[in-house]
Amino acid sequence: MATASGSIRLFRLGGIDVYLHWAWFIAAAYFIHRAKGYSSPVWSVLEYLALFGIVLLHEFGHALACRAVGGKANQIVLWPLGGVAYVTPPPRPGPQLISIAAGPMVNVVLAGMVGGVVAVSTQFGLAPAGSDLRNFFYMVFAIAVALLVFNLLPIYPLDGGQIVRSLLWFVLGPAKSLMVTCIVSFVGIAGLILVAILAKSVGLGILSAFVLASCWGGLVHARALLRISQLPRRTGVACPACGAAPPLGAVWRCRNCNNQFDPFGTAGVCTTCGATFAQASCPECGSVHTMDDWIVRSTESVATQQPESP
Repeated sequence: MATASGSIRLFRLGGIDVYLHWAWFIAAAYFIHRAKGYSSPVWSVLEYLALFGIVLLHEFGHALACRAVGGKANQIVLWPLGGVAYVTPPPRPGPQLISIAAGPMVNVVLAGMVGGVVAVSTQFGLAPAGSDLRNFFYMVFAIAVALLVFNLLPIYPLDGGQIVRSLLWFVLGPAKSLMVTCIVSFVGIAGLILVAILAKSVGLGILSAFVLASCWGGLVHARALLRISQLPRRTGVACPACGAAPPLGAVWRCRNCNNQFDPFGTAGVCTTCGATFAQASCPECGSVHTMDDWIVRSTESVATQQPESP
C-alpha cells in the first residue's frame, strides 16, 4: 500500500496532508507519451492532470466523510495506481459504510458534471467534432466513468468490496464479514488477471497483483480477528476508542524479539526480551493508547461500553 515514505508533500487542506509519490512522475511520463488523439502533447498533459484531480477529489470524499461520522483522516497519498486516503472511521458498520461510499459518490457527481459539459459543448458547437477540446471532454468523461465502475467492483480492497464488507458487517460482524468478502473477492481478482492477460495490459496486471496482495492481507487479518473474537476478555480494562475489553491472552507481538505476550498481564513488559511498551493497540479497532488510558477504565465501564452488536 502507498505510504508517505518516498513521497512529496504537496499541500495541507482542512487539516489533511496531501502527498505525491515520486513514482507518479514516471507513470505520468509513460502515459502522457502513449496518449493519442491530440494534435499537441499539451492536451495529453491536461488529460493526465484531470485524472490526478479526479483521484484527489475521490480521496477527499473518503476523508471528509470519515470526519463527518466522527473518525480520523489526516493524510492522502497519490501514487501511480491511484490514491489512498488514510481514514479511521468509528469501528461500526454504519460509519465504515459512509466513509467508503463517499468516494464513489464523488465520482458520480464528477461524471455528471463532465457529462453536462460534453452535452452543452456539443449542443452549442463550443467544441467542434474532431477538435482537441471535444476529444479532451470525452476522455475526461470516460476516465470519470471508468474510475467509478472500477472502484465499485465487489473486490476487496476496492471501494465496492469494502462496501460489501460493511453491509455484511451488520449481519455477520467485523471478522466474518471481512473473511467472506475476501474469499469471494478472489474470484473477481482472477477475472481481473484474465482481462489483463487478454488485453496485454501491463498497468492492469500490476494493479491486479496489488489488489491480490491486499486481499490476501485482508483474509489473514480476518482470520486473526476471528481468533481474537473467540478469546475470553479481560475485566476492568477497555479500549478508550471503541469500548471493547482486550482479549485475555498473548495476542500482542513484541517489536524487538517478535515474541507474543499480554501487555496487560505484564505491565507492558515483554516476557522474552524485557522490552517495555508504554502503549498497546486495540485488536478490535486498531487504535493505540497508553497503558494508563486503558487501565483507568472501570469494570462497570467495560460492561456498558462494549462495541455495538452487528
